[in-house]
Amino acid sequence: MYRLSSYFTARTLGDLPMELILPTTFFSITYWMAGLKPRPGNFFSGLFINLFNALVSQGLGLALGAVIMDQESAITLGTVIMMLFLLGSGYFVQHVPKFISWIKYISISQYVYKLLLGSQYKPGETYPCGTNETCLVEDFPSIKTLGLDGQAISLVALAIMLVVYRLIAYLALMRIGVIGK
Repeated sequence: MYRLSSYFTARTLGDLPMELILPTTFFSITYWMAGLKPRPGNFFSGLFINLFNALVSQGLGLALGAVIMDQESAITLGTVIMMLFLLGSGYFVQHVPKFISWIKYISISQYVYKLLLGSQYKPGETYPCGTNETCLVEDFPSIKTLGLDGQAISLVALAIMLVVYRLIAYLALMRIGVIGK
C-alpha cells in the first residue's frame, strides 16, 4: 500500500524510541555498578557510544534480515558474524592470527571498544598496578593492542557502517518487492 521508502523510514523512526530506551536504561544501571569514572562527561560519552552501537548493530540485523529471508538462517549468520567481529577485533583474543586480522577493519566491536576505552581513559593516565606502583593505562596489554588514539576514525567508521547497513537493507527490500510483482 505504501512506497518502500515511506515504509522503511517509518519503520526506522518508529523503532528508534525502543532502540534507544532499552540500551539507555541498561547502560545507566550497569555504568555505575561497574565502577567506571563517575564524571558526567565520561558517562554521557559512553552512553552515546552505546546508543550508536545499538543503531549500527540494528542496521546489520536489518540488512541480514532483508538479504536472507529465512529467519533461522539469518539468525545463525548474524551470530557467526558478530562472533567473528568480537574475536577478530581483539576483544577476547589479543593475538589474532594474521590471516584473519583484516576482520577488525569491518568489525563493529573493534570501533565501539576503542571508543569506549577512549571515553574512560586518556593517554598518559595511570592506574595502581602494585604496591606503591603505578602503570600507564596505554601499557595495559588489552589496551596496548588497540591503542587510545583514532577516536575520530572509529566514529567515522561506525557512521559509514550505519548508513551502509541500512542502505543494504533498503536495496534488498527493493529487490524483494520487484520479484513479488
